[in-house]
Amino acid sequence: MNTKTEADASSGPPKGIGPMQRREMWLAYLMLAPTFAIILMIVAGPLLANFWISVKPVQLADLRPPTVLVNERVRGRPKAAGDEARLEYRLRNSSQDEEVRNVTLSDVVPDGFTVTSHSENCSLNGSALTCDLGTVAPGWRGDVELLGTVSQAFLDANRPERASEPVISGEANNVLTNFEFTFENFSRIFSADEFWSVLRITFYYTIFGTGGALVLGLFAAQLLNTTFPGRGVLRGLFLFPYVSPVIAVAFTWVVLFDPFSGTLNALLTKMGVVADPINFFGQRAIEFSVLGIPMEFPLALTTVIAFEAWRYFPLSFLFILARMQSINTDMYEAAEMDGATPLQQFWYLSLPQLMGILSVLFLLRFIWTFNKFDDIFLLTGGNAGTRTLTVDVYEQGFALSNLGAGAAVAVVVFVVLVTFATLFIRFSPKEEGL
Repeated sequence: MNTKTEADASSGPPKGIGPMQRREMWLAYLMLAPTFAIILMIVAGPLLANFWISVKPVQLADLRPPTVLVNERVRGRPKAAGDEARLEYRLRNSSQDEEVRNVTLSDVVPDGFTVTSHSENCSLNGSALTCDLGTVAPGWRGDVELLGTVSQAFLDANRPERASEPVISGEANNVLTNFEFTFENFSRIFSADEFWSVLRITFYYTIFGTGGALVLGLFAAQLLNTTFPGRGVLRGLFLFPYVSPVIAVAFTWVVLFDPFSGTLNALLTKMGVVADPINFFGQRAIEFSVLGIPMEFPLALTTVIAFEAWRYFPLSFLFILARMQSINTDMYEAAEMDGATPLQQFWYLSLPQLMGILSVLFLLRFIWTFNKFDDIFLLTGGNAGTRTLTVDVYEQGFALSNLGAGAAVAVVVFVVLVTFATLFIRFSPKEEGL
């Protein structure tokens, strides 16, 4: 019995990967290795650099490593051969926080300049000048002087001191490359009250901006899924907000909603809807009360969300329309014969078929909107309650010159998006039949 079982097992198909398949697999990996390396450098490189900077107290000035800067010039204004002159090297430490060690200045004395005396820490070997400056303190300034006489050749030359560039060498601690880490940046941003307000505004802007773009795209796709004269032209017009340059459409919205010369405010005022013009992009909120309860309507943020939904609904419209046109029309005909209304057909037939594409669009638009910077910056500059995390990254990194804090906020953005994407993919609804 056992012999028969072993014979049956040996006669079955082989299991596992054979030697030939293993060689082919490794050959394929070897051929794809350059592609993987390029993708890794493009995607993972900047990401890892951002994580690295986020745990370091990096200021904008730290992008240039500490070094000693030198400026060479001739003093004394010699007029004739044999006149005395002074060759001066002005030096300073570029860093106000870090010292530079083992500083050495090297240069070639210009032709026609005869050195009569020089600083004690310098030596001459022919025309080669070497100065040992040792360790210079943060913010240090000093100079090296060579006294001498000039010849006619020196006077005839045009800026002879620039014939050779002085060379400075030295060693200094670089906050970008050392292995000292700190969570001070994260502690600073999390302890700030404005961070949680910015995070709340970011979610508000992202959720409603994404939802608005999807709803408008779904409505437009449903409208243009039927045949009527001029449908092609209307489809092209619907793509205008998405294909237009963002700087152009943002400027157009700012002009239209301007409180002094904007078209919308002029219409509202003429129609008697409002008594005074409304500053849509500059007014943080409108106060009102419901049943005696005071409330605020975020005006500027809502206007920016409306711009976001209007500008990016064409992308949703294209994908949803393509999915609608691939749905079999037989079930609509059967539903119509059974007396189903258009709303019932949409709710029970179309929407379940669109759940897959709507889920993908919501995920993509959520990520893109959460990372959106240019729209808000062009419309409001992050003022009037529209400051999001991406604007905060810019403010921390460049307005306040704190690159470490800006990188820490960017890490928070990354973690939030990765967490959201993971949970959404895990629990997102799927199309029927998938």
